[in-house]
Amino acid sequence: MPTVASYCTTFLKPEMLHIYRQVSGLREFDTFVVCKERRSEAKFPFGDVEVAPGVRSNFIRRFWLKYVKGEPPIVYRGEYGVLARLLERRRADLMHVYFGHTGVHLLPFIKRWPKPAVVSFHGMDIQPREDKPGYLDNLRELMRTVPLAMGRSHSLKEGMLALGLPEERFRLNRTGIPLDNYPFAERRFPADGRWRLVQACRLIEKKGIDVALRAFAAFAAEHPGARFTIAGEGPLLEPMRELAAELGVGGEVEFAGFLDEGALCRLYHESHLFVHPSQMTADQNQEGIPNSMLEAMATGLPVLATRHGGIPEAVGHGETGLLSAERDVDGLLGHLRQLASDAPRWEGMGAAASRSMKENFEQSAQVAKLEAVYREAIELHGGNK
Repeated sequence: MPTVASYCTTFLKPEMLHIYRQVSGLREFDTFVVCKERRSEAKFPFGDVEVAPGVRSNFIRRFWLKYVKGEPPIVYRGEYGVLARLLERRRADLMHVYFGHTGVHLLPFIKRWPKPAVVSFHGMDIQPREDKPGYLDNLRELMRTVPLAMGRSHSLKEGMLALGLPEERFRLNRTGIPLDNYPFAERRFPADGRWRLVQACRLIEKKGIDVALRAFAAFAAEHPGARFTIAGEGPLLEPMRELAAELGVGGEVEFAGFLDEGALCRLYHESHLFVHPSQMTADQNQEGIPNSMLEAMATGLPVLATRHGGIPEAVGHGETGLLSAERDVDGLLGHLRQLASDAPRWEGMGAAASRSMKENFEQSAQVAKLEAVYREAIELHGGNK
């Protein structure tokens, strides 16, 4: 059985469940994880993790490599040798690098390593980095170097092609959802107005939480029994608490914090609508397809979101949810009103959302597609020797 080294700098941050699902779901490839830092071990148990050892500095050798040979940091700091020895010891046939910025860091290694490497892009890793001169040039070179590159959505594909990736080297890498963990739930239309809205995400700007709160405040004025639960953590927690209070819905909005799979599924089952008005930020940070949205849809929740990033690839407007423009509070509010006044439409969208997840995002099918990319990369590399 071939072996893939799954390289993720931090294995894993709490929001990286999608990576854990891929790594732990492989069936036709052996894998081990290479990382610089191990985190969330209880949440993401995995038995074969190689934490790359620290590099001892040799001043003379480092000076010679850096200033005489002109080698990049990964070489003159010694990281190249550590990684090369590790992969040789583990007899890796392929390396899967998670995130484009990690691929840029490893570019000198990828160019010299005698085995193939593929890189997967997830959203924010195609945005410019003003604090890193030459980053975009290196990203373009990475696109030209790897035999195959993966993106989570077709919207990411466009950005990757714009950076120079040949179209024939792009492969779609959908997030797989373990449907058994998010079963469909029958719900009753809340004719009494006691709507339960939910958003699950990191509390950061691109998630559009402020838009969701403003639309909910107007909706709650018409449906006093409505409640909105926001599950997740992040730097905007206190600002969003303050905004909810300013809007007069501090008592109707619950900030539930980070929830594990079981608690999150229960929250979805208790809710009627999933809200996620994602938006592009000034630094061009965009979504692929939010994992939480897919999980919510699997349980039968209609989605109220935006025409942003990869969202329209998962949410069919008028079929499994309703999509408004980014930062359009009135548009989101109008969609809330539509579904709150049309029980058959609300029920039909929820059922369609669940069916769509079974057809397009089931985990084992997506893992099989990932393994097909691995096999193709190995074959392409062998043909280019």
